Amino acid sequence: MAEADPESVGKDPEFLSTLERGLRVLVAFDEDHPEMTLSEVAARTDLSPAVVRRCLKTLVELGYIGQYQRKFLLRPSVLTIGSAFLASMQIEQVVLPPLQALRDQTGDSASLAVLSGADVLYVAHVSTDRRFRVAANVGTRFPFHATSLGKALAAHLSPSDQAALLGGAPFQRFTERTTTDRSAMEERLALIAQRGYDSALDELDYGIVSVAVPLFGRDGRVIAAINCSTSTTRISQDELVRTRLPLLRGAAGEIEAALRRWPALEASLRP
Repeated sequence: MAEADPESVGKDPEFLSTLERGLRVLVAFDEDHPEMTLSEVAARTDLSPAVVRRCLKTLVELGYIGQYQRKFLLRPSVLTIGSAFLASMQIEQVVLPPLQALRDQTGDSASLAVLSGADVLYVAHVSTDRRFRVAANVGTRFPFHATSLGKALAAHLSPSDQAALLGGAPFQRFTERTTTDRSAMEERLALIAQRGYDSALDELDYGIVSVAVPLFGRDGRVIAAINCSTSTTRISQDELVRTRLPLLRGAAGEIEAALRRWPALEASLRP
């Protein structure tokens, strides 16, 4: 009898570990790792070189990964995966108009993000001409604890989901203002749940200030968050909260109403 795959023990019997490994290899490439050798991919994914070799060969054959000398890199075909989500879920029609209105009213960047593990994942983003050292685009991921979007989401999770998220503490420090301690984060999240928003100043990088509010589904559970972010040279944190919070809440109400007309999009955004 064949020995059970240790990675599949305890999982649904229909779970395809080969597919999971292939996807793990695919998402190992990012801004900091645009091209890697086979051994580097193995180290990034915590998979054996033999498994990585088979995954890479398959992905090369499918056109999602290319090879240049000894290095592997993503090919443009991977864009079809993300663009299929954006098109099929009507993101441009449902989410972008309220975010564009926020940008036009304030001159700030405006974004919608969801939780993905311990990160926030940007699903929609409307930018300005201003440049930040830490740039955000659709598909960008940031650790939840260093962003207003992430904490606005985390504050409204169920107690068990929030505890699991906080189990990753102590969190990475990006600046002297980053909250890294679990007990301090618990206090922060309790305050956010009470007041209904979060504002971050110099937490992910210096010079960035933002304010975010959560979005809720028809069942009252949090599904996403939206924010306004800009440079600290433009506005103080107190003024940002005072002037942007009413606009954000209005936009959140618009998007929540639109999501009720697009239940498939609401379901896809859920944590």
